[in-house]
Amino acid sequence: MPSENTELRKVGLKVTLPRVKILNILESSSEHHLSAEDVYKKLLEQGDDVGLATVYRVLTQFEAAGLVLRHNFEGGHAVFEMATEEHHDHMVCTQTGEVIEFCDPVIEERQQKIAAEHGYEIVDHSLTLYVKPIKS
Repeated sequence: MPSENTELRKVGLKVTLPRVKILNILESSSEHHLSAEDVYKKLLEQGDDVGLATVYRVLTQFEAAGLVLRHNFEGGHAVFEMATEEHHDHMVCTQTGEVIEFCDPVIEERQQKIAAEHGYEIVDHSLTLYVKPIKS
């Protein structure tokens, strides 16, 4: 709990029990991309009395503070992941909705070259591949 308190204070958020519980779920989940509903279900499983509206509000506050990133992948709902210094891209399975993180130095270098060829420098980007399993 002390590390969550420090993280919240560092980004200027008041330490409240719902914020600490939600941050803990995001940090400790084996799934890196959780919807607000996923977080809410995990809270219920733990016996915590935090409403879905509170989960949405806290996630929006976390996003504004730079603690989490929101992704709006095709097919519906937003998912959230902890913000990190390391860049990565995503693949989303169109059949299962599974989100797979990857980083490819060749792709990253090529994107930089393309931007430079057009007289630009990349300040941020997002690459999402929508995939399906290969039939054997």
